[in-house]
Order: sequence, then structure tokens, then C-alpha cells
Amino acid sequence: MADPLFKSMTATGSAEADNAENGGDSGAKLFYKMAAVLDCFTRARGQLSISEIMDETSLPRTTVHRIVASLRDIGLLDQDGRRQTYRLGLKMFYFGNVVIANLDLNRHAHQHILELHQLTGEVVHLHIFDGSQMVCIEREEMDETRLTTLTTMEAAPTYCTAVGKAFLAFQDSDLIARIAVEEGLKARTAHTLATLETLQADLAQIRDRGFSIDDEENQLGIRCVGAPIRDSRGRVFASISVSGTSARMPLSRIHGLAPAVIRTADEISLRLGWNNL
Repeated sequence: MADPLFKSMTATGSAEADNAENGGDSGAKLFYKMAAVLDCFTRARGQLSISEIMDETSLPRTTVHRIVASLRDIGLLDQDGRRQTYRLGLKMFYFGNVVIANLDLNRHAHQHILELHQLTGEVVHLHIFDGSQMVCIEREEMDETRLTTLTTMEAAPTYCTAVGKAFLAFQDSDLIARIAVEEGLKARTAHTLATLETLQADLAQIRDRGFSIDDEENQLGIRCVGAPIRDSRGRVFASISVSGTSARMPLSRIHGLAPAVIRTADEISLRLGWNNL
């Protein structure tokens, strides 16, 4: 029996191919348009109408209707019939968990994360950017049972956390501006850098010194130091951090721990194929 995902996409692709001579799109362009529709959905805009998707993508109504119907049929979108709006389907959640479970990052980073935790005695987080926020995929912490806590789909803001700023500092200005708009740069504490100008100045410092600091910006009483992780092409896509209470983590200790955090991030990056020479 043919897979329903394949059948739906094939049927839609065939319809588009039949229209190719009349100004229709090729199969490849169809997939780009489907991706553009999915990209419209964010945490801040979880439900969208056809008109809102049209505004976001600049696609014609008939094209949006056709793509949305196909995505709904294969479970990538769900429809709220009462509101006539759409949201990402649970199949997207399944795919996301499959991706995280099979990341090379997990396999290559675990031992380094554990060693950093043993060296510092503090909580160590490993996060990856999900297109909107930082998602925790591993956390090492000391407790009574000495167990490793593995957390998936636990999100952290980018603009006011050490893991987020370590990532954000090495992204282009368009992404930084988009994050500022979507997350709103809300003042989560009195220490949060709540304007784009102050955030950009901090990101410039992070690029210069190679590590980020969360000085009670996300949560009062908690300080963190983070560093970026690069893929084989040198692109920053993840980060690590060491965090603890402000009593245990004065700024002098933060700066003292920074070289170890940077070294750990670089070791993970090298395992992923990055060559810093």
C-alpha cells in the first residue's frame, strides 16, 4: 500500500505538473512553497487563517488552499473548524523528536558535557536552536541519585539566556531582528537587556570574547556562562552553558569558568567535523 504522505504529495505534485505549461510550478517549487507555508507558524503565531498565510507568503489564495489541504491530509497541519484556522499537526512533533533522538550532537557531546559538569560541579545545559528558541536536549546535574536528566522540547529564550546569546551572537542581523520582534525582548527581570540596541552591544562583546553571560537576566538568583557549538561548516547551531545560583557563581567565577566552557564547546564542534584552523 502506498504511503499516504507520498500519495498526497504525488497527487498535488501531479496537479502542479499538469499546469506547468500554463504557468504552473515544478515539483521542486511546490516543495519550497509547502515549506514557506509551514515556516509561517511560530510560537507567537501558532494558529493562522488562509488570509494570514497568504499575507506571510504572498502566494495566491488558490495555491495556499491547495497546499494547506495537502498538509492537513498528511497530518502536518491540523484545522480548527470553529475558527477556520490551522496549526502545526502532531506529526511535526513526532518528526521533531525523531530528529533530536538521532542528532550526532547528542552522541558526540555527551561525554564532554559530563566532564564539564564533573569539573564545575554545576548544572550543564546543551541546547539547540529550533528556529525560534533554544531547546534543551541534555542537562547534567547533581542530585541524590546522580542521574543524568535528559530533557526534550524544553524551550529557553534566546535573548536573555547564556545558551541563547551564545547562539544569537553568531547569526545574521535579519535573524536577530526577527527574534527581537517575535520574543518581544520582554524584561523578565530588572537585569534583562530589553532593547535591541543593548542586546546588539552585548552580542558584539560575546563575539569578541567567545562566551556569553546571563547575569540574572532570565531568572533572579541564577547566573550562567555559555559558549557556541559549530557544525562541520563552522555555523553556530547550538550552545552549552554552566549555570548556578548567584551566590555560587559570582562574576569572578563566571569569568574563571569561561575558558573551560569554551574549550568544551570547541571539543564538541571538532567532533562534529569543524576545523578551526
